[in-house]
Amino acid sequence: MSLFRIIYAPFYFLGFVGGAALLVSSGASPLMLVALLLVAITASLIAERIAPFEPAWNRSHGDASRDVAHGLVNEGSIILLVLLLPFFASLVPWRSIWPTSLPFWAEVLLAIVLLDAGISSAHFASHRVPLLWRFHAVHHSVRRLYGFNGLLKHPVHQLIEISVGTLPWLLMGIPQDVALVGAFAVAIQLQLQHSNVDMRVGPLAYLWAVAPVHRHHHRASETEGDVNFGLFLTVWDVLLGTAQFRSSDNVRAGAVGIDGRSDYPTAYFAQLLEPFRPTTPVTSTTAKAATGLTE
Repeated sequence: MSLFRIIYAPFYFLGFVGGAALLVSSGASPLMLVALLLVAITASLIAERIAPFEPAWNRSHGDASRDVAHGLVNEGSIILLVLLLPFFASLVPWRSIWPTSLPFWAEVLLAIVLLDAGISSAHFASHRVPLLWRFHAVHHSVRRLYGFNGLLKHPVHQLIEISVGTLPWLLMGIPQDVALVGAFAVAIQLQLQHSNVDMRVGPLAYLWAVAPVHRHHHRASETEGDVNFGLFLTVWDVLLGTAQFRSSDNVRAGAVGIDGRSDYPTAYFAQLLEPFRPTTPVTSTTAKAATGLTE
């Protein structure tokens, strides 16, 4: 069991992202990536039963159908955006400058780093700009962390993050096959960030923003949760001064959510409408300061 906890995260990431790269490079239909993602989600759920970090998080909180709705809408929209990438690329008034001479794995790595810089920046801003926080709060409303609800986001906020994150892809003229694998890697990484597997990544925690690092970010605390914004890498948090590397073993049941919002809606459509309610309070410390709502 100890070996499973050590090898799980790297095997999960490299296995499924590597599998996606093989499918795409062999000319397989993008629908095969959907099938592979379903296998990845199933594998994550099974692993959480084999070696759970917090057993209480393996029990349904009445959130299963809501999480499925978020997952279907959000992953479907990502696939659609990647398939439309050639159209958007045709609007760029210069030739592609993407380094296609690199090995395919290096192109995918470059795509991930570029995407990570943009998405992590948008994520950081979403905790400081009140309007963005309204939409991002949906993601923080979860009362438990398990792989599948890493895909839970308000569609508006996902569009903002993806637009910022993929802008360098668009401007550089990324090939569609590289973009497909990069987008797939996001779904795999989100599951590792929220995973309820008691994974042990050792020194990799100082570089790779998986569950032992990301749990801090979901603490129901305006100050203690204002850390670890990186999607793939922790380097962005080191640069921003928001990195937190101490053990997250104490982030257990009852410790995650939105501070002061025990009434936050839990149903799917109610969560979609919540950001548009004028009475929605601002809950992050920095956002309160920006609107003069500090206590």
